[in-house]
Amino acid sequence: MTDVRSHDPRPQIDALIREARQARERSDAAALAAAADAVLRINPREPRALVFKGDALSAQGDHRSAMTFYGAALAQGRAIAAPPPDLRAELQHAAAAQAEGARLFEQGLRDGLARRGFDPATSSSRFAASLDLMTGRRRLYYQQPKFYMFPGLPQIEFQPRETVVWLAEIEAAAPAIRAELDAILSEPALFAPYIEDRANRPRNDQAGLLGNDAWSAVFLWKDGVEVPEIAERCPQTMKALAAAPLCRIPGRSPSILFSKLQAGATIPPHHGLINTRLICHLPLVVPPDCWFRVGGEERQWRAGEAWAFDDTIEHEAANDSDQDRTILIFDVWKPEVTAEEQDLIRALFATIDASGSGAPRLGV
Repeated sequence: MTDVRSHDPRPQIDALIREARQARERSDAAALAAAADAVLRINPREPRALVFKGDALSAQGDHRSAMTFYGAALAQGRAIAAPPPDLRAELQHAAAAQAEGARLFEQGLRDGLARRGFDPATSSSRFAASLDLMTGRRRLYYQQPKFYMFPGLPQIEFQPRETVVWLAEIEAAAPAIRAELDAILSEPALFAPYIEDRANRPRNDQAGLLGNDAWSAVFLWKDGVEVPEIAERCPQTMKALAAAPLCRIPGRSPSILFSKLQAGATIPPHHGLINTRLICHLPLVVPPDCWFRVGGEERQWRAGEAWAFDDTIEHEAANDSDQDRTILIFDVWKPEVTAEEQDLIRALFATIDASGSGAPRLGV
């Protein structure tokens, strides 16, 4: 009778793994590669053999190919809930080798580019960002509006200054705006928590900020409607904002406000509602250690230095100082959105409102 019992390859694999380890110990790259290849012919996903193959390629000077084998070994290792000690040690070795390989690859890139004229301080910021993405120093973030997505708009975190030249006029008015803010700050009762509890929406605590004075605001305009008792006290602020292409959607925007973040407070990562506008910040009262991140770029607020950003890209804020931080916030149309498209977007929200569907307020 024919013996139909299946052949168990494990003893052969174990013997080849021992051969590979011995070859690595005596720095015999050819024997190490041969043993690793023999295992991988039996089981292409054997993580130890993938590490050995990476080591052999690295010893032969093919560091780029070695990285792919280390990466494959780590991917296989992640699928093993409780790797035995010898495998755990090999995976740690692979992770360290991969990290060192990535460091050497990046250093080689940057040195070579420097010899060819690249200077991260003065060269194209977009190219510098592409290099950070390629080398893993930076994550790629996308627009993720929570309500309305307008396709075809650039994926830009902080808007380039040359496309928002009117910000300079508003910065020039910062001292006059600060004087009006000081009068508002002298009446703390004017500030109310930015995150409000609304009866027609499910209660969402938003990381403890609902009804919390840690993040509070005084509105000059709110949801597209002027707040006259505040706006009339801030004529220089409103005059300065005449330079901006405010995002006007009846019942929705603009919102113009003084936003206060208390000492030690944070605003967790979140996304805005529509991607056809930019949110603008004019810092006015800014102690040290106050930072703001949009996507992969983090900046420090500095008094009088404004910026515009896309709030549908993940962003967060923190005041790590022992004093309150207060800025002026307002929203404008993105420069790529044409006048016709602005009218159509207004028509869209008017149609939604007329239907009683109750689109969310946009906020900032």
